[in-house]
Amino acid sequence: YLEQRPTPFLRQLGLLPTWQFGDVYGMDPELLSMVPRPVCAVLLLFPVTEKYESFRLEEEAKIKAQGQDVSPDVYFMKQTIGNACGTIGLIHAVANNQEHLEFETDSPLKMFLVQSTKLSPENKATFLEKDESIRVTHESSAQEGQTEAPSLDEKVDLHFIAFVNVGGHLYELDGRKPFPIAHGKTSEVRFLEDATEVCKTFMARDPQELRFTVVALSKA
Repeated sequence: YLEQRPTPFLRQLGLLPTWQFGDVYGMDPELLSMVPRPVCAVLLLFPVTEKYESFRLEEEAKIKAQGQDVSPDVYFMKQTIGNACGTIGLIHAVANNQEHLEFETDSPLKMFLVQSTKLSPENKATFLEKDESIRVTHESSAQEGQTEAPSLDEKVDLHFIAFVNVGGHLYELDGRKPFPIAHGKTSEVRFLEDATEVCKTFMARDPQELRFTVVALSKA
């Protein structure tokens, strides 16, 4: 479903194909050098395991205790619809790169971003629940995908998150978390390497797992 077909989904929502998603086949420098540059977003599809869940709770407690600096320019929304993590990952990727991306004049996605940008993460989620154009596109894309699309509340143990560069800082955006996760400084040149370094930590936590997919949004 969406994880395998992000570009057609975004085309239907009025994003022009000046940037395209492509697979990242491996994390070593040689394979990363094959990814077209510049890259403005990285998406990670990964399995939600017990190890990951315990890490997530520890991370949340630590950030709540210590605080973190997050730019007010980061567009972040919560995930309230069960299996919408693909949609939310794509919205996070696009919303935080509007200065790079181009939209058709009547793009439903651009309209959604303009109308929701000032809302809180929770209210953005509510706004998405009410947005017919995005939901209908999600459902039709899911039906076209290679796999039988799960219903929106069926339990799925794969999850989809975005990494973006906002103001020279790398952020992990995951609608299941209460806030963006700041991962330090980055630059347009280093962004793919920095984002995939964080992806490697996800893989290292679950070395027996093979169900990881990394996708980059590159200039076409």
